[in-house]
Amino acid sequence: MKNTLKRKWRLTLAIVAVMLSLGLIQASALAGKRSGDQKKSDSVYVCSCLKTKSCSCMTEAKTEGPCSCGTQGGPPMKKVSAQSAWAKTNREALAR
Repeated sequence: MKNTLKRKWRLTLAIVAVMLSLGLIQASALAGKRSGDQKKSDSVYVCSCLKTKSCSCMTEAKTEGPCSCGTQGGPPMKKVSAQSAWAKTNREALAR
């Protein structure tokens, strides 16, 4: 009878250990997915007054919204790759 009880406890502990391991694996997978989403956001928003260049105020932001040109704001900002020529031109103009 003692052996049967010991076996049941060992089986229960093994099942609990497996469940905890699976929970930790799932949590780490979700954390990795979230950080991967952040890496994908390698884009910036620039004013889209002109077709190929930004407005004269050369606004660049990490979130969308209106341009900061003028007192009431300008047109909506356009999402572009942070490494695009448009974004690089904006950064160069902002650095001046």
